[in-house]
Amino acid sequence: MSLLPSGDTQGHPAPAELSAGASSHARRRWSLDPLLMMLAAMAVAIAMTWAIPSGLYQRASDKENAPVVAGSYRPLPKPISAAALIPHEAPKGVAHPVSPLALVTSIPQGLLKTAPIMIMVLMLGGMFGMLRTSGALDAGIRRLLAISGGRPVVLVPLLMLALSAGSTFLGMVTEYLLLIPVIVTLGRDMGRSTMFGFALVTLAAKVGYLASVTNPFALLIAQPIAGVPVFSGLWLRLSIWVLFLGIAMVVVLRTGRGAATPAPLDATRLAPRHLGILLVAGVTLGTMIYGSVALGWKEMELASVLIAAGAVMAAIARMAPARAVEVFVEGMHRMVLAAVLVGLGRSVDLILREGQILDTIIEAVTLHIQGMSPFAVAPILMGVEMLLTLLIPSTSAKAALSIPILVPIAATCGVSAQTTVLAFLLGNGLVNMFAPTSGMLLAYLATAQISYSGWFRYLLPLFALFTALSVSALLLAVATGY
Repeated sequence: MSLLPSGDTQGHPAPAELSAGASSHARRRWSLDPLLMMLAAMAVAIAMTWAIPSGLYQRASDKENAPVVAGSYRPLPKPISAAALIPHEAPKGVAHPVSPLALVTSIPQGLLKTAPIMIMVLMLGGMFGMLRTSGALDAGIRRLLAISGGRPVVLVPLLMLALSAGSTFLGMVTEYLLLIPVIVTLGRDMGRSTMFGFALVTLAAKVGYLASVTNPFALLIAQPIAGVPVFSGLWLRLSIWVLFLGIAMVVVLRTGRGAATPAPLDATRLAPRHLGILLVAGVTLGTMIYGSVALGWKEMELASVLIAAGAVMAAIARMAPARAVEVFVEGMHRMVLAAVLVGLGRSVDLILREGQILDTIIEAVTLHIQGMSPFAVAPILMGVEMLLTLLIPSTSAKAALSIPILVPIAATCGVSAQTTVLAFLLGNGLVNMFAPTSGMLLAYLATAQISYSGWFRYLLPLFALFTALSVSALLLAVATGY
């Protein structure tokens, strides 16, 4: 099997395959529905709270993602009885397994916790609906194709470099939901599959986040906890980013060739109203980046920017008010599934926190790696972070839980704090490329209308290659005293 995937592997049967009957039907039957996957993840999380003992580290403060205090772990008594089947509040200092009813009760709780993000996603859909209905999107894509001559070898490196730079230097991920439909449409007009456009955006963003050269959302939490200067150790992370991004570009260029007939090149210049609407879209994206990075804006402020942008686009397109509202709401409808998936991802986290088993997992790992060779410990640390990422996709939550415990244990084995942070970043980034508990990844897939199983099959060879290279990078870090 080639390590570089090619062809249309988006998980949907091509038209020529529809006549295959039973084969096509079997493929659809085993396609993984994202909502069912989330419910399955919640059920597994509930079962884990019954099977794994509970325990607790002391936290440095009362904040939800406050760092834990190393050496403060204590097991908690957890009576297993029929009474635990009914949700109840356990006495202080006593844990309880999570009731199976949490499969229902944790859903509204997760939606409530992520309501700001969900609102932003819905507003994003409304603004994009305005962008598409105005005709500006199609006109802009046709113009971009004409300028580049319709050559993927020109567009792919430029687009992936720009997107991945935003992710690795600024921590941008959520903002790229806006771009997925745009790039997917661009790919189709280039004669490529839906997977081509989706992989272009997703791999660029995920590779950037994996390397996290100066990603503030990861490094401003992990490195201070580890006791190393913020943004230090940049040279190795930058090297990893360049190597991984180059490989990802080659993979994307090989994806979905000949899946459709390329659109004819159109050298017509953009109409003034289309140019104005596209400029509004660009200013909106820039405003969101500046607001989130420099001004500390959260989801509510970003949602407000999207609403305002939609209104300005409607005015430039000369839409009647009633029509503009209709278009905005239709765009929101398209993003409902993506928004709900973000909320369900938080429900899994709430279940695991209620069962108080995450600290126990970390404590068990630390007991087993003491005294091992640093060349064995560094990859094991990455493996621990990969496991934790399946349970807690949140980067900040994992850093607060794992870094304070793993850094001193790793140091006794000869692994530096900087290498431990690198293992954290690599493990987090690798699994977030496919984690079924990542609400944002599933939101990406829902936006592009790509099945999870199709993405998983497409990604698997690349994931294996990236994992091997990540282990090599950790061994190099240990050998050089990074």
